[in-house]
Amino acid sequence: MSSYKELIAQREQLEAQLQEAFKEERVNVLDEIIRKMKLHRITLDEIRGPVQAVKANKVPPKYRDPATGAEWSGRGKPPNWIKDEPDRTKFLINH
Repeated sequence: MSSYKELIAQREQLEAQLQEAFKEERVNVLDEIIRKMKLHRITLDEIRGPVQAVKANKVPPKYRDPATGAEWSGRGKPPNWIKDEPDRTKFLINH
C-alpha cells in the first residue's frame, strides 16, 4: 500500500496532467470553432446576437418654467430657473 506522501505526490502529478490536457483540449476546440466559423462565414456579432439596449425609465416632468416652457422631473440637480425658489409649487405641472 502507498504511503500518504506518495499518494499526495501522485495526486499533484495527476492534477498537473489534467491541467495540461485541458489546455490542449481547449486549444483544439478553439481551433475547430474558428475553422467552422470561417468555413460558414459566421461572425462574432452573429454569435453574440443582437445587442439589447438598456432602456432607462424616463420620469415624467413634475415642474415647468412658465416663461420658457422648460420642464424638470424633480430629480437630479435643479435647473437654474427653479434652483433658488423656496416655494416650487407654483411650477408644478397639473396632470
